[in-house]
Formats: sequence, structure tokens, C-alpha cells
Amino acid sequence: MSPFRPLEILADWLTFQVFSIDPTTRLAEAVRFFIFDTMKIFILLAVIVFVVSVFRTFILPGKIRHFLSKRNKYVGNVLAALIGIVTPFCTCSAIPLFLGFLEGGVPLGVTFSFLVAAPMINEVAAVMLLGLLGWKIALLYVGSGLLIAIISGIVIGELKAENLLKHDIINDKQLTDDDGMKWKDRLEFATDYTISILKKVWPYVLVGIGFGAWMHGYVPMDFLAKYAGADKWYAVPLATLIGIPLYSNAAGIVPLVSVLTEKGVSLGTTLAFMMAVTGLSLPEFMILKRVMKTKLILIFFGIVGVGILFTGYLFNWVLG
Repeated sequence: MSPFRPLEILADWLTFQVFSIDPTTRLAEAVRFFIFDTMKIFILLAVIVFVVSVFRTFILPGKIRHFLSKRNKYVGNVLAALIGIVTPFCTCSAIPLFLGFLEGGVPLGVTFSFLVAAPMINEVAAVMLLGLLGWKIALLYVGSGLLIAIISGIVIGELKAENLLKHDIINDKQLTDDDGMKWKDRLEFATDYTISILKKVWPYVLVGIGFGAWMHGYVPMDFLAKYAGADKWYAVPLATLIGIPLYSNAAGIVPLVSVLTEKGVSLGTTLAFMMAVTGLSLPEFMILKRVMKTKLILIFFGIVGVGILFTGYLFNWVLG
């Protein structure tokens, strides 16, 4: 039995008994989807962010900088991308640590591998994909994002683009190397951080679920498949371009992935859209403009964009 079966029963009761919605209507499908996914996703968010936040209290920024700066460059890219996976950061919160790495002597290409991986490969999104679409899809998501992050960092490192950074950036005072935290302090930190994350992302999650619920209930099954199917060569770049103006935490986009896939949109196209929203957005451009020159931002966006397109086409080709 699915671990979410009690939530399904509760969603059915609220939809059909409490709200008295006719089960045969499209509205019933949309409302039931919204109630069920809202409960499931917020439970997953709370549990995963809390666990990862506790883990983060054992990761000291100074030691990370020292560790990465002493690695061979390609090994450093891999390690930085892996660190990015386990840090539940969006672009806004990843940039201060990105600056701390640079100021600590970590090579530019290595820091970019972290900057790409942190928002794009979200552990919450991976768990949610696991629950919605299965472990194979979740693994493909993590693997493709990791590959994009590593290759992007390597390419930028080879370009020797340090002169394109704005060197008047201010050192991040919030980073600390105090490892004397007691378990009580770690749990308090994790609780406070989880609450703060939920406060920041809940509107995005509800909007994402709401849009997904509307699509689930009202968009004909073959509509999106007709215009964004795997047989359409333009589907992947179109999805990527649509995703760039948007900005959301990955948790707010995941519900759409499930619905888009259900409606017939190829998985590669939906993942390209998701990656563009989380790792290649216009708000990200504005934030990065504060710490690097436009030329470096365009190089960064170009490399990551090519990686996203490649991933989308590859998944569509492999999964047919």
C-alpha cells in the first residue's frame, strides 16, 4: 500500500463529503488533486528540509573551502556539485556561500559547479519526484543535473574568467566555523530553518500545485501531448524559454512535472522546463549581476542552457 494512502482517503473525504463535489465532474478531479498534493508535498518538505538542515550543522564552511581548494580541479568540480546537492539553497541563498568559496581561494570553475548544482539539484525535489514518478526518474533528474553542474564548472574554469568577477564584493559575515553546537542547538537550528523555508516557499508550492490541479482537471489529456510531445523538435527549447522568465523553488515546480507527464508531455521536455525555472531564471540574472560582469553571466547561462537542452533531448530520445 502506498505510504500516502491515508492522505488519499482524507482528500477523498474532504472533496466528496465535506465540499460535496460531484465525483464525475472536472472540478472534483482538480480539487482532490490540489488537496492531496498539498498535504503530501508539505509533509515531504518539512521532513526532508529538517533532516538536511541537521546534517548541514556538521558541515563547516571554512573546512569546505579548504577541502575544495586543495583538490585537483576536476575532482573539485565533482565534490562541489555533490555539496550543492545536499544544500537546500535557491539561487538567492547559494550566492553568499559561492562568494565565501571564492574569497577562501576555491577556483572559479569549482565554485560555479556548486552554484549550478545548489538550486538546480534540489534534494526536496528529488524526494518529491521519487514519490510522484518513481526512483528511476528521480535518479535521472539528479544525474543529469550533476553532470550539467560538473561540465559547466569545468568549462568556465578553463576559460580563466576570474577578471570578469566584481572584486568589490563584501565578505559574507554570516558564515561561521563554530563546530561546538550541541544537539539541542542543532535541532533548534533545523526547526527554525525548516519554518523559514516553508514560509518562503509555500506561495510557490501552492501556485504550482494549483496550476497543476487546474491542468489535471481541465486540460484535455491530448492537448499538451499534441504541442509538446517528444516528436516535436522545438518542444525542449520552447519549454526552456518558457521557464527562464519564471522563478520558483524546485518544490513548487515538481507538481507540474507530474501533471505534464501525465498529460502526455515527454519527460525530457518537462525536466528541461523544471531545470530552466530553478537554475536559469531572470531573477537569478539580476542577483548574479551584483557579483559578476554581464559577460560572465551570459557565458554561465549559455553553458547551463546548452546542458539543459542536451538533457531534454537525451531523455526524450532514450525514453522514446
